[in-house]
Amino acid sequence: MLPLPLIANGKGFIRALENDGALAVYAPLEGGYEGRYQRRLRANGYTSVSLSARGLGDVEAYLMQVHGVRPAHLGKKNIAQEGAVGPVYFAQPIAGYQLENLPAQSKGLVLWILEGYILSQTEIQDLISLTKREPKLKVVLEMGGDRVFRWQPLLDCLQAA
Repeated sequence: MLPLPLIANGKGFIRALENDGALAVYAPLEGGYEGRYQRRLRANGYTSVSLSARGLGDVEAYLMQVHGVRPAHLGKKNIAQEGAVGPVYFAQPIAGYQLENLPAQSKGLVLWILEGYILSQTEIQDLISLTKREPKLKVVLEMGGDRVFRWQPLLDCLQAA
């Protein structure tokens, strides 16, 4: 009996990501697999950025446009200055800025989004349409745990719900 390889080479994962543009992944809860596949993506010429789905808000604005954010309220009020809701600070778009500054030899940008199960169907659809408009942008959305590392097109995950 031949021993099974301990580490897969990830070619099927990368091929699926290139074909579909957006994948839903399910990983074992003990962790470790995400880092291995991110390392394989970087070895194949992709730039990878990890972020959480919590607090993502408007997907298009947060990822592709300069957008306003308000810091947490700490109990202090500015009387007659910026309004009762506090000041607005403007943040760079995460994906837009990274796409503009990709190295010349890079194949594209992969957004690895954790805790994707909290996103609504509309937000998932926005992520899919974003990868269709930006061919160099790929999305990997962690949707939960499983016994083995597996993936499926994010569109299939959207249709199942």
